[in-house]
Amino acid sequence: MQLPTIPENELQRLATLRALNVLDTDAEERFDRITRLTRRIFSLPVCVVTLVDAERQWFKSRQGLEVTETPREISFCGHAINQHSILIVNDALKDPRFSDNPLVTEQPHIRFYAGYPLTIHGQYQVGTLCVIGTEPREFTAEDIETLTDLGEMVEAELLSIAQNTLDPLTTISNRRGFELLAHQALASCRRTESEAALLFFDLDFFKEVNDNFGHLKGDQVLYDFAHILMTAFRESDVIARLGGDEFVVLLSFVHSDTVNRVIERFKLLLEQYNQQHPEQHSLAASIGIAHWTPDSEMSLEDLLDSADKAMYQDKAAHHSDAP
Repeated sequence: MQLPTIPENELQRLATLRALNVLDTDAEERFDRITRLTRRIFSLPVCVVTLVDAERQWFKSRQGLEVTETPREISFCGHAINQHSILIVNDALKDPRFSDNPLVTEQPHIRFYAGYPLTIHGQYQVGTLCVIGTEPREFTAEDIETLTDLGEMVEAELLSIAQNTLDPLTTISNRRGFELLAHQALASCRRTESEAALLFFDLDFFKEVNDNFGHLKGDQVLYDFAHILMTAFRESDVIARLGGDEFVVLLSFVHSDTVNRVIERFKLLLEQYNQQHPEQHSLAASIGIAHWTPDSEMSLEDLLDSADKAMYQDKAAHHSDAP
């Protein structure tokens, strides 16, 4: 079996994939409609929209499969994302890349595969729209054209989600994207009996930055602050701009006694940023913390409200300490 090659732009590809805010989300009719139609058009038993993560391929929509993900190293789609055209495997048993692949020798006994690489921003292949059969098959030029048209429909839906859940200025999640991901993260914490914490950030004296340096500089400060958060926290943490100069980070699967250490790391990065930019107004933020446990009755809205109130207490303390 030949393992899929890791693309040269893997880090940017993964960042683009995760910025879509689609991984581990619920099934959606907009995608299921396409996979049902695709399976019917090609008269094949399986059709899947796959997203290729770092170590797995996860199925956003699936027809004819029970599992929701498989390891990337055995995936056909891991190979498909390395090219810009459709990957066609007419007979997997005769293809040295796949002949001894467990997906071929065991369930679902793949013999035929055709995968359209889903491309975002014209250069990052994040997954595929693929069809799978248990018998060898030829794939005609007309078939290629049809699967391409259907794949482009999936790409359009992925971009639509990104546009609705991303903050265009900072490129992190907006409020809608945050709520979508945070609900899922807390549900996972509840299932695994893990703790979580919500951090609420509000930039201090941001109005003065806009008034003294203009809104263009203010936008740059917001962008820089968002990317400090992305550096300070884990990829698995949900980071978002709620609006204006308010940001949140949901830390899942984290003990309450480690939250302060994480905040100290953030403050160190913020201090380093200010030292690297002595010519501009120093960045500072008030921070509110709200803790969540799996037996908590707190909703996400309650958690946001609690962290927001804690942030205002922190801001009041900052102002009372100011000369």
